Amino acid sequence: MIVQHFFDPRTYTLTYVVADEATKIALVIDPVLDYDPKAGKTFTESAEAVAAWIDARGYQVPYVLDTHVHADHLTAIPFFKQRYGAKSVIGEDVTTVQDVFKGLLNLGDEFKTDGSQFDVRMGPDDVLKAGPFEVRAIPTGGHTPASVSYLIGDAVFVGDSLFQPDAGTARCDFPGGSAAELYDSVMRIYALPDATRVFTLHDYQPGGRKLEFESTVGRQKRENVHLKATTTKEEFVALRAELERGKEAPTLLLPSVQVNMRAGELPPPESNGVRYLKIPLNAFHTAHE
Repeated sequence: MIVQHFFDPRTYTLTYVVADEATKIALVIDPVLDYDPKAGKTFTESAEAVAAWIDARGYQVPYVLDTHVHADHLTAIPFFKQRYGAKSVIGEDVTTVQDVFKGLLNLGDEFKTDGSQFDVRMGPDDVLKAGPFEVRAIPTGGHTPASVSYLIGDAVFVGDSLFQPDAGTARCDFPGGSAAELYDSVMRIYALPDATRVFTLHDYQPGGRKLEFESTVGRQKRENVHLKATTTKEEFVALRAELERGKEAPTLLLPSVQVNMRAGELPPPESNGVRYLKIPLNAFHTAHE
């Protein structure tokens, strides 16, 4: 099994391609659609880099997977659906995120909150078969209620649940987030064999160190600065509350969520043919709290 990473320095996001050379089957996990918030412009530089690597090796892509409804970048799921005929995959609790943000953004009845924008919605321990790969969904809510990790062979792709050991764990202060739930989720990851490879969605390169994206379950259990195997739930919940006190929302939170909960499709054009993102003024933190 080949695991190839692609790093987007604008959002500190890692996209992964999991590939099998014998069958020429590849899966894309957490692809990025580039977005310039100052210009209100999307572009596909990051996705094109992934596609160039795939095309150079002649891989087919039956599925493109998101680990959750991202709050810090737009997903490029539609790019891979159009280019390769891939089906989109996410956790089944995406409906919870859709419910919350449909209300906050005052979306009309045309926006469905049943998850039907995605082709495949995976529940606990569901297995998705793609060529030689079996992808098992591990619920890892807490950062968002829709978060899942994907176990493929000896590797687990954990989204935002864990960062590299020197960076700890994801924030839990988004709507529907829960530090207690994230603790239980990470313990599910820690129950995997210590040699299991852990691939993280972000690396913010603390202290200016070089990019890191892979660790192991054993190393996370020993070294994670927020949540070791010996950390109690009470200790972790208290730590996350302290870390999140007064923390600013991600710059791209509102643009990202309203695109990503649509499986990456932009909002429909209005009567003038232009698409718009909605920014609720003075409402997010009230609804959040």
